[in-house]
Amino acid sequence: MSVALRFACVLLASLALAQPLAARAPLLAGAAAITTTPDPAPIDPAAAAATAAVDVADIPAQADVDQRLAERIQAAATEAGAASPADAYARRLAVIEASVEDPFWRFTSAEMRTLPIPRLESLSRHWTFQARRLAQWQDDLRQSASHQAGDAAGLAARRAAWETTAAAGQELPAALRQRVDEVVIELAQAEAALSDPLARLIALGRRGNAVDAGIATARSRVRDAVAAYDARLLRIDAPPLWRLHAGNVAPTADTGDVIRSGLEIESRFAAEYAQGDAISGLRALQTLLLCSLPLLLWLAWRSRAPIKAGQVSHTEATVLSRPLSCWLLLVVIGVFVFQPDAPMLTHQFALLAAVVPVLRLLPVSRRRLLGMAPYVASALFLLLRFGFVFLSSAVAYRLYILALALLGLAAAGWLLWRAHRHGHVAHTGRTGQVLRASVHVGALLLAVAVIANAFGNVSLAETLTGGVIDSLYFALLLGAGLTVIATWIQLLLKRPGVSRFRLARDHAGPAVQVLLNVLAVAAIVGWIVYTLDRFRVLSPVHASLSALLGYSWALGDLRLSLGHVLLFVLTVVIAFWLAKTVRLVLDGEVLSRMSLPHGVANSIASLSYYAVLMLGLVGALSAAGFKASQLTFVLGALGVGVGLGLQNVVNNFVSGLVLIFERPFQPGDVVEVGGTTGRVVDIGMRATRVATFDGANVVVPNGQLISQQLVNWTLRDRSRRLEVRIGVAYGSAPADVEAVLAEVAAATPGVVASPAPVVLFDGLGSVAMEFVVRAWTHEYEDAGTIRSALVGRLYDALLARGIGLAHAAATIYPPPPPASESA
Repeated sequence: MSVALRFACVLLASLALAQPLAARAPLLAGAAAITTTPDPAPIDPAAAAATAAVDVADIPAQADVDQRLAERIQAAATEAGAASPADAYARRLAVIEASVEDPFWRFTSAEMRTLPIPRLESLSRHWTFQARRLAQWQDDLRQSASHQAGDAAGLAARRAAWETTAAAGQELPAALRQRVDEVVIELAQAEAALSDPLARLIALGRRGNAVDAGIATARSRVRDAVAAYDARLLRIDAPPLWRLHAGNVAPTADTGDVIRSGLEIESRFAAEYAQGDAISGLRALQTLLLCSLPLLLWLAWRSRAPIKAGQVSHTEATVLSRPLSCWLLLVVIGVFVFQPDAPMLTHQFALLAAVVPVLRLLPVSRRRLLGMAPYVASALFLLLRFGFVFLSSAVAYRLYILALALLGLAAAGWLLWRAHRHGHVAHTGRTGQVLRASVHVGALLLAVAVIANAFGNVSLAETLTGGVIDSLYFALLLGAGLTVIATWIQLLLKRPGVSRFRLARDHAGPAVQVLLNVLAVAAIVGWIVYTLDRFRVLSPVHASLSALLGYSWALGDLRLSLGHVLLFVLTVVIAFWLAKTVRLVLDGEVLSRMSLPHGVANSIASLSYYAVLMLGLVGALSAAGFKASQLTFVLGALGVGVGLGLQNVVNNFVSGLVLIFERPFQPGDVVEVGGTTGRVVDIGMRATRVATFDGANVVVPNGQLISQQLVNWTLRDRSRRLEVRIGVAYGSAPADVEAVLAEVAAATPGVVASPAPVVLFDGLGSVAMEFVVRAWTHEYEDAGTIRSALVGRLYDALLARGIGLAHAAATIYPPPPPASESA
């Protein structure tokens, strides 16, 4: 085989392994057929001309390098032996193949249409799980084969270079020629060592494609069966109740066989799911199981005394005194959050295990509002789960569903009557109105279920009855879970170790409220999804929303859709929130505890804010579907706009960056610019906000702060010099006056001792001797008050010492008398 053909083989294998396995079966087959272990063969001169030969001077050194590489690869292949990566992949694939080819899971399309919807959903989850396992296996195989193909391609390229060197026609010394031949042989042997593992991986890829096709076929059959069941929801699928007789009722099966069959399906799937190597969220769920119970027990033990002393609320006492119920409830919610595709048997056991914790953890306020509704909903939920006993008989199961719907209708009527009798309408407010509306809607759906059952639409009756009961119980479950989580968060923030942080003290309330709102929204969304799924409308709603959000508008190369717009808005909101949070944490807890120069903390926080914001905006544009070429067009248009009319905006933006890096002031400094004096509130990228001492907020463009003279009164410290001018009458001894003034200035509260107050004999005025008192204070905010106190003390001291204060005399001349009086 020629060098070109060998090199093409390796490249073919690399390209095949870089493609999805489902689309590369022919390519893998061809690569496997030609990737063998051939002996060194003469090379084609045309192919050799395309490969650069090794320089004669570099032959010894390069030969040593390539020979060590070949020996290392052969040694690794020899050590692997039976423990080849292909063997491990083959064992993993065999497990998946055994499950996929098991006749137990192989139902025909006709058989699937006779199965109840719970079993169809179990089959759907089973095949989804197998598809995910196979996809994980294919990804691992692709990576391993890529490494093997890369090594093989490298060896082929090196060997081609040496064969080109040997066939170049140049005269080589015998020793060098022998060295070249040795390297060619060793590289060929290393290629042969890699060829068999690579061929085995490619063969496994072909087997994986076959398994993938089988899974796809089975999933398609399940989807068709579910679609057929959903289509029956709007059709009469049984005789009316008044026409039921032995002739039109299908023969019943043994109850034990039905139960055993259903349990076997669920248990076998649960066993496969537990042994799978690609269970999503398993590590997070295990962490929740292991960490939450000791923490809850410790909190319950630590809270015994506060609960007895009445130092906590009733809700907090309920949560703290029942750690096992809290743990079990959190585990149930964790199963749905971290393992939404787990077997239905797991979800059903989780819901059943949460009945008692839900009833025990409902807060007192909710119990007063809901009354007996939680107990009624839980009882109906348990009765619905007990219905599997009647699955062996279609008539018995139909009558049981009818009785359950009638019982639910009676319970809804009793709850509404009880609420009206006790006057809940006037005391529960908007929440009570929502709850009563929910009961009315549930009663209406149950009434429709009763009518559908009576007229022969058993599928619709079963779906409506189960949907109403399960959705009500799931709402109780989420409500109890939110109560527990909210209580824990509030208790955590009350801990002394947390409250000592300034960030927690100043922003804990709003942050907790935002977090609780986010959790409430997530719970509502989860309840809506669960409810839509129970009413069998999740798939059409999802398809409709996907079509609506995916509808796009094209403008040249730019294509936008409603989903892209919503994703862009959501990403921008998250980016703003994250940027504000980062700046708040840096300002409040991180940078404030570090010894940084003046203004550095604010600069770091501002730059971090804008960096996160810019990354968020870029991510939002990418999420919205903008490509690099489109962004270039937008930036080019922005450049034209800057050149035409946004010079001032860019100037202020650049000036903001200069202010952040040079740090001439920071928030809290008192500055004077352009006749405006005030305290800096914040420094933005376009303008800086200054709060004047008159109560006004002045927005100063950053360009003005850079171009004009800026006075910062608190750049280095918060000291302020106080100056008071005093005129003393002639005749007083200047030394005595200076001593009195200096003594009073030094004793005034707020005046610092260093630098000491200074009294200057400033001059001889026309009516008085002029003195100047200069003192310093470190309390800039109170400088006016301290100066006022200083003036008052100086005045009192001079009067007490008999030193007069001079002032200019004024002569007041009376107006001249009127002319009549002078006459």
